[in-house]
Amino acid sequence: MRVITGICRGRRLLEPAGRDVRPTTDQVKEAMFNIIQFDVEGRKVLDLFAGTGQLGIEALSRGAADCLFVDSARDSVRLVQENLRRCGLTARVLQCDALGILKSGEKFDLIFLDPPYGSGLEAKAIEAVKEFDILTRGGIMVIETRPETALPVLPAEYGTAKTYRYGKIKLTVITRGND
Repeated sequence: MRVITGICRGRRLLEPAGRDVRPTTDQVKEAMFNIIQFDVEGRKVLDLFAGTGQLGIEALSRGAADCLFVDSARDSVRLVQENLRRCGLTARVLQCDALGILKSGEKFDLIFLDPPYGSGLEAKAIEAVKEFDILTRGGIMVIETRPETALPVLPAEYGTAKTYRYGKIKLTVITRGND
Protein backbone atom coordinates (compact mmCIF):
# COMPACT_ATOMS: atom_id res chain seq x y z
CA MET A 1 0.00 0.00 0.00
CA ARG A 2 1.51 3.29 -1.09
CA VAL A 3 0.66 6.93 -1.76
CA ILE A 4 0.11 7.26 -5.51
CA THR A 5 0.95 10.89 -6.20
CA GLY A 6 1.41 14.35 -4.75
CA ILE A 7 3.82 15.49 -2.07
CA CYS A 8 3.94 12.02 -0.45
CA ARG A 9 4.23 10.10 -3.70
CA GLY A 10 5.66 6.62 -3.32
CA ARG A 11 5.55 6.56 0.49
CA ARG A 12 4.69 3.14 1.84
CA LEU A 13 1.88 3.03 4.37
CA LEU A 14 1.59 0.54 7.17
CA GLU A 15 -1.06 -2.11 6.77
CA PRO A 16 -3.10 -3.65 9.56
CA ALA A 17 -2.40 -7.06 11.00
CA GLY A 18 -5.27 -9.50 10.78
CA ARG A 19 -8.50 -9.15 8.85
CA ASP A 20 -10.43 -6.59 10.88
CA VAL A 21 -9.51 -3.80 8.45
CA ARG A 22 -9.83 -4.22 4.67
CA PRO A 23 -7.67 -1.56 2.98
CA THR A 24 -8.69 -0.31 -0.45
CA THR A 25 -6.40 -1.88 -3.05
CA ASP A 26 -3.96 0.41 -4.84
CA GLN A 27 -5.74 -0.34 -8.14
CA VAL A 28 -9.15 0.74 -6.81
CA LYS A 29 -7.65 3.75 -5.02
CA GLU A 30 -5.97 4.88 -8.23
CA ALA A 31 -9.24 4.50 -10.16
CA MET A 32 -11.10 6.42 -7.44
CA PHE A 33 -8.68 9.32 -7.54
CA ASN A 34 -8.73 9.36 -11.35
CA ILE A 35 -12.50 9.92 -11.10
CA ILE A 36 -12.21 12.82 -8.63
CA GLN A 37 -8.74 14.10 -9.52
CA PHE A 38 -9.83 17.70 -10.23
CA ASP A 39 -11.98 17.88 -7.09
CA VAL A 40 -9.42 17.28 -4.35
CA GLU A 41 -7.12 20.31 -4.13
CA GLY A 42 -8.15 22.80 -1.47
CA ARG A 43 -11.03 20.62 -0.24
CA LYS A 44 -12.00 19.80 3.33
CA VAL A 45 -12.10 15.99 3.54
CA LEU A 46 -13.75 13.45 5.84
CA ASP A 47 -12.30 9.93 5.84
CA LEU A 48 -15.05 8.05 7.70
CA PHE A 49 -14.28 4.47 8.75
CA ALA A 50 -10.66 5.49 8.10
CA GLY A 51 -8.99 2.11 8.70
CA THR A 52 -5.41 2.82 7.60
CA GLY A 53 -6.13 6.42 6.60
CA GLN A 54 -4.90 5.85 3.08
CA LEU A 55 -7.80 7.64 1.32
CA GLY A 56 -7.48 10.81 3.39
CA ILE A 57 -3.69 10.67 3.19
CA GLU A 58 -3.90 10.39 -0.61
CA ALA A 59 -6.20 13.43 -0.64
CA LEU A 60 -3.83 15.43 1.58
CA SER A 61 -0.89 14.40 -0.62
CA ARG A 62 -2.83 15.75 -3.62
CA GLY A 63 -3.46 19.13 -2.01
CA ALA A 64 -6.59 18.78 0.11
CA ALA A 65 -6.72 21.61 2.65
CA ASP A 66 -7.68 19.47 5.64
CA CYS A 67 -8.82 15.98 6.55
CA LEU A 68 -10.64 14.54 9.52
CA PHE A 69 -10.00 10.81 10.02
CA VAL A 70 -12.62 8.92 12.04
CA ASP A 71 -12.60 5.31 13.16
CA SER A 72 -14.04 3.53 16.18
CA ALA A 73 -11.16 1.06 16.52
CA ARG A 74 -8.19 2.08 18.66
CA ASP A 75 -5.76 0.05 16.48
CA SER A 76 -7.00 1.82 13.34
CA VAL A 77 -6.60 5.24 14.94
CA ARG A 78 -3.02 4.38 15.89
CA LEU A 79 -2.37 3.13 12.36
CA VAL A 80 -3.73 6.36 10.83
CA GLN A 81 -1.57 8.44 13.18
CA GLU A 82 1.54 6.43 12.30
CA ASN A 83 0.83 6.66 8.56
CA LEU A 84 0.37 10.42 8.83
CA ARG A 85 3.68 10.65 10.71
CA ARG A 86 5.45 8.55 8.07
CA CYS A 87 4.21 10.95 5.40
CA GLY A 88 5.05 14.11 7.38
CA LEU A 89 1.39 15.16 7.42
CA THR A 90 -0.77 16.53 10.22
CA ALA A 91 -4.51 16.10 10.53
CA ARG A 92 -7.23 15.49 13.08
CA VAL A 93 -7.76 11.83 13.98
CA LEU A 94 -10.69 10.84 16.17
CA GLN A 95 -11.56 7.55 17.77
CA CYS A 96 -15.32 7.64 18.06
CA ASP A 97 -18.56 6.33 16.63
CA ALA A 98 -18.45 7.14 12.93
CA LEU A 99 -22.17 7.87 12.71
CA GLY A 100 -22.12 9.97 15.87
CA ILE A 101 -19.52 12.38 14.47
CA LEU A 102 -21.85 13.19 11.57
CA LYS A 103 -24.28 14.81 14.05
CA SER A 104 -21.72 17.52 14.76
CA GLY A 105 -22.88 19.40 11.67
CA GLU A 106 -19.30 20.07 10.52
CA LYS A 107 -19.33 20.49 6.74
CA PHE A 108 -17.05 18.70 4.29
CA ASP A 109 -16.34 19.08 0.56
CA LEU A 110 -15.24 15.48 0.02
CA ILE A 111 -16.39 12.47 2.03
CA PHE A 112 -14.96 8.96 1.77
CA LEU A 113 -17.25 6.21 3.10
CA ASP A 114 -15.63 2.79 3.25
CA PRO A 115 -17.31 0.90 6.13
CA PRO A 116 -16.87 -2.79 6.82
CA TYR A 117 -18.61 -4.79 4.09
CA GLY A 118 -21.95 -6.26 5.09
CA SER A 119 -22.31 -3.96 8.11
CA GLY A 120 -25.12 -1.82 6.68
CA LEU A 121 -23.21 1.24 7.87
CA GLU A 122 -22.92 2.75 4.39
CA ALA A 123 -26.70 3.30 4.17
CA LYS A 124 -26.85 4.71 7.71
CA ALA A 125 -23.92 7.03 7.01
CA ILE A 126 -25.44 8.31 3.75
CA GLU A 127 -28.73 8.99 5.52
CA ALA A 128 -26.89 10.84 8.31
CA VAL A 129 -24.91 12.92 5.78
CA LYS A 130 -28.23 13.99 4.28
CA GLU A 131 -30.04 14.48 7.60
CA PHE A 132 -27.31 16.58 9.21
CA ASP A 133 -26.46 18.37 5.93
CA ILE A 134 -22.68 17.92 6.18
CA LEU A 135 -21.80 17.66 2.47
CA THR A 136 -21.24 21.13 1.07
CA ARG A 137 -22.89 22.32 -2.12
CA GLY A 138 -20.66 21.13 -4.96
CA GLY A 139 -19.28 18.46 -2.62
CA ILE A 140 -18.57 14.83 -3.48
CA MET A 141 -19.19 11.62 -1.59
CA VAL A 142 -17.35 8.43 -2.60
CA ILE A 143 -18.69 5.14 -1.26
CA GLU A 144 -16.90 1.80 -1.54
CA THR A 145 -19.10 -1.32 -1.23
CA ARG A 146 -19.65 -4.77 -2.59
CA PRO A 147 -21.36 -4.71 -6.02
CA GLU A 148 -24.64 -6.09 -4.68
CA THR A 149 -24.98 -3.46 -1.93
CA ALA A 150 -27.98 -1.19 -2.48
CA LEU A 151 -27.62 2.42 -1.36
CA PRO A 152 -30.43 4.74 -0.29
CA VAL A 153 -31.92 7.09 -2.85
CA LEU A 154 -31.02 10.70 -2.13
CA PRO A 155 -33.00 13.83 -3.03
CA ALA A 156 -32.49 15.43 -6.45
CA GLU A 157 -30.10 18.04 -5.04
CA TYR A 158 -27.52 15.26 -4.67
CA GLY A 159 -27.62 14.51 -8.38
CA THR A 160 -27.33 11.15 -10.03
CA ALA A 161 -24.99 8.64 -8.48
CA LYS A 162 -22.40 7.23 -10.84
CA THR A 163 -21.19 3.72 -10.19
CA TYR A 164 -17.98 2.05 -11.25
CA ARG A 165 -17.16 -1.62 -10.81
CA TYR A 166 -13.70 -3.03 -10.19
CA GLY A 167 -14.01 -6.80 -9.75
CA LYS A 168 -15.67 -7.41 -6.39
CA ILE A 169 -15.74 -3.70 -5.51
CA LYS A 170 -18.25 -1.02 -6.45
CA LEU A 171 -17.48 2.69 -6.17
CA THR A 172 -20.42 5.05 -6.05
CA VAL A 173 -19.74 8.75 -6.56
CA ILE A 174 -22.44 11.21 -5.54
CA THR A 175 -22.05 14.91 -6.29
CA ARG A 176 -24.19 17.48 -4.51
CA GLY A 177 -25.43 20.29 -6.75
CA ASN A 178 -24.46 23.92 -6.29
CA ASP A 179 -28.05 25.22 -6.28
